[in-house]
Amino acid sequence: MEKENTNMKNTILVAYYSWSGNTRKIAEMIAHKTGGALFEIEPIQPYPAEYRTAVIQAKEEIKADFRPELKAMPEISSYKVVFLGTPIWWHTMAPPLATFIERFNLNGKIVAPFHTHGGGGVGTFEKDIARMCRNSIVQEGFGVYNSGGSEILAQIDSWLNFIGLQSKK
Repeated sequence: MEKENTNMKNTILVAYYSWSGNTRKIAEMIAHKTGGALFEIEPIQPYPAEYRTAVIQAKEEIKADFRPELKAMPEISSYKVVFLGTPIWWHTMAPPLATFIERFNLNGKIVAPFHTHGGGGVGTFEKDIARMCRNSIVQEGFGVYNSGGSEILAQIDSWLNFIGLQSKK
């Protein structure tokens, strides 16, 4: 695997959905550390900017297993590794990430999930990713409270090394 890692920089995609910007910050750090291409998952109909309204909408969508339409879809066939990022909403991934996963063939790809949360932890997110990506190699996930704090870069390095996707030097 070591030899493969030297050629991975052009085969890594960091796809994420971010409502408040916290998940975006983590995605940008992961892309910088791995040399991966960054792709923001954006629903055609954005979520409300007001927190309480967004929370109510997210709860209803998750309960109904709703999948919002997305603005754009990347070509992912050339990627071997796909990082998937989301805020945790009602104990799982935000619906735009679920849409992304269902629309793309991630079979045989290495999937590395990451999340941000506001205090509720990972919930069922990692189990949901494993269930939705049955034919992928799903790595142990990474998660942080809000945007991670002062030790975030070291924590990302540690996680990348743990899952065998060492940071670029």
